[in-house]
Parts: sequence; C-alpha cells; structure tokens
Amino acid sequence: MMLSFAVTAVTALALSQPVSRPQLLLRYTPTFARQTKLSCAVCHLGGFPQLSRFGRLFKLNGYTLSHLESIPDQSDTLSRPSLALAAIPGLSTMAIVSATSVAKTLPGTPQTRAEFPQLFSLLFGGEIAPHLGALAEISYSDLTAKLSIDNTDIRFASHTQLLQKDLLYGVTLHNNPAVQDVWNTLPVWSYPFNSSPLAPRPAAGTLLDGGLAQSVLGLGAYGWYDNMLYAEFTAYTSAPQGSRGLIDSTSRTMRDVSPYWRVAVQNKNGPYYLMAGTYGMVTQLPRVGNSQSASNWDTFVDIGADAQLEHSIGTSYFVARTSYTHEHQDLAGSNTGPVRTASNASNTLDSWKLNLTYGPASDWSFGAGYFATSGSTDALRYPSAIVTGSRTGDPGSNGEVAEVTVNPWLNARVGLQYVMYQRFNGSATSYDVGAGGRSAKDNNSLFLYFWFAY
Repeated sequence: MMLSFAVTAVTALALSQPVSRPQLLLRYTPTFARQTKLSCAVCHLGGFPQLSRFGRLFKLNGYTLSHLESIPDQSDTLSRPSLALAAIPGLSTMAIVSATSVAKTLPGTPQTRAEFPQLFSLLFGGEIAPHLGALAEISYSDLTAKLSIDNTDIRFASHTQLLQKDLLYGVTLHNNPAVQDVWNTLPVWSYPFNSSPLAPRPAAGTLLDGGLAQSVLGLGAYGWYDNMLYAEFTAYTSAPQGSRGLIDSTSRTMRDVSPYWRVAVQNKNGPYYLMAGTYGMVTQLPRVGNSQSASNWDTFVDIGADAQLEHSIGTSYFVARTSYTHEHQDLAGSNTGPVRTASNASNTLDSWKLNLTYGPASDWSFGAGYFATSGSTDALRYPSAIVTGSRTGDPGSNGEVAEVTVNPWLNARVGLQYVMYQRFNGSATSYDVGAGGRSAKDNNSLFLYFWFAY
C-alpha cells in the first residue's frame, strides 16, 4: 500500500525547496540521509535527536522512504515485489570522545578524566524490504570494554483508510522501552541527549528510566490516525544479555510479559506544534538471588504524562519538553525473606523533567533543563555508601543542566555541558556516609565532548 498523501506531500516539498539550516543525522547515522537523499533538516528540528513532523512520520513508516536504486527479484511474477534490496547498504559508524571534570575529586581518581572513545558504534538503518525497516546498533563502551547490542528497533508499517481518514499502522520489535517513541520526552531520547558516564548520578530512578534497556524484547502494535492521534500497546519479555543458566534465578528476569501503553495527540496545523500524551508500564521482577516463587515478586507500576512544544522562525527554532512519571513499587519480594533488600512493603518514586532547546543560528544551540526525583525513604533500598549512597535512605535529588552545542559540519557536534545539584541522594550536604561526607554540589560536573558520524 502506498504511503499516505501526508508523507508524499511533505517529501515533495522537501525535494523542491532548498534547506539552509544544517542539522545532525537521525539516530546519529548518515544512513538515512543517503537513503532518502533529503537534507537532514527535513527530519530534524535543530539536530539529533529532535525529530520534526516529517522525521516522526519517517520513523513511524518503518524507516522505509527511499530514493535509492534497488535490486529487484527479476523472476518474481507476483503483483507485490518479493525483493527490493537497496544498491547501497545502510551501514554507518558513530563515535564520541569526551572529558569529564567533577567539582570534588572522586576517591582514587583524578579530577578530570577522558574517554577515548566514550562510545563507538556500528549501525544499520533503513529499508530491509517493502514496508519493513530497522534501526540497529552494536556499540563498544570504554567502561565495559565490550562490544554489545545497543538500541534496536525493527518495524513493519503500512496505511489504510478508516472513516475516510488515513490510518498509519505498524508493528515494532525492539529491546528498550520507549526506544520506539518519536518524541523527545521519554528517557531514551530525552534531554540532555548525551551525558557523562564518569560523573556521579543519583541512586534512584524509575524502571522506565533505563532500568530495562537492552535486557528485554518488546513486540508492539501502533496506529497513527489522521496524522493527529497516536496509540500503541507493547508486550515485553526478558531477553538478558550474557551467560546465564537454563533457569535464571540470579538476574532481574521479569515475570511472564509486561504491558506498556502509549497515547498521544498533536495538532495538525498552525505555527506552533503541540503534543500531549500519557504512557505507562506494569512490570514484575524477582528480588536478586531469590527463587521465583509466587511470594518473591516485586511489582512496579509506572504511569506518566508528557508534552512537547515546537516553534520555528526562519533559521531559528525553539523546543520545550516536559514529563512526569509516578512509580508505585509493591516490594513483596524485597521486603521478605531472611535477608531483606527493602525496609518498606511498598514505596513510591516520582520523576519530573522540564527542559528547552533554543537555536538562534544555523550551526549552534543552547539547552537548559531542570530535573527532580523524590520518593519514599527506605534505608535498605537506598543504603549509605561513599559517593553513591544515601545517609538517610532518602532517594530525593534535583538540579539543573545547561549545554551549548556547535555543529561545524553536518555530521559532527561539539558540546559543552554543565550539571549542578541542589540535592543528591536525599541531602544537600553530607549525603553519603555521615558528617563530613560529600555534598550535592561536589558532584557538579563539566562535560566536553566531540560527537561524529559517518
């Protein structure tokens, strides 16, 4: 079935008009630019990974829009093509080189440390067959010194008519909750788009905030009705990486399947783009080391709301994003047994994010954001420890992040980022192991990076 008239119209407009604003590439890979033969500015608003209206449609259509010559199956006599291989393989590379300086030196480390590379990735992106496309990544991290599977999203997409309106529908197979999302509000794609792995981070985070990344397999179905209403339902099951036994009782292997839902609505026209949505997930996990009996499961219910506002004038643009996630934790597994890992039978955790990006010129931008986490005090779940612990068992942290980026070339970015904390793991001062301990502001960090793709 052909792409909808909306996609065709936007493509025609992009091909017929010059684009003056340089952008970075979708999912930091030039593959899609080579495949579509479109300027990066068509899919992005201000650079990776902020998608424009067309960029969101491109992803929802399964990464399949292509202007490359293909190799067909010459023997096929059916009405539909059985083979349409692109003449150019959809392969590319990406690397990040960085340096981090922390306000107060971490024990046993220098104040400033470099990563070369912080990350190096091999990527595949684009059309596999008619209506079928993917974005897959294998990455090397200097922290693990291993090459491993990274974010992957495989899609089938097509179109039909419902009540004389276009319905884009599809199926997605992926390995990280929210990696399939097309907005920049949920954790996988949220601001800041790159951060230091070497700087201290708060101990508490909701399960949706990276807690299941690359350890699950999700199969979902989605619909995009009249270019306005989006709905998705995905079921996840465990897919841990690394060696493990036939019966895995040593890792956080989820029980059966975990449901995830996503609903969002956007305005179709107007000088300002606005999206408002909701999302949620229910997950059952065993306490680490426990046998997976009926009484040893912890249940996590995450429910959230988000919004995104966009506006562009000439070569400048503005994007504002916000999200709120509430997580209820029923800790029936962690709160029982001879060795408990939670003081309470149930806890809550709340996460807020508010940020904006402003690009006053074609080759640089400024971003700023506020983040906060709060929740139930639990001395066993958030124990005291040097640097990473909480003296009071309070998971609360909050602070700000600011970043300036420069794009000297279309496929390269230099960024300078500063993160500052008012509270860290429950306190402003002496948060980790008692009086005279580390203060929240001691974890303020300056992060310089060079990010490029080819």
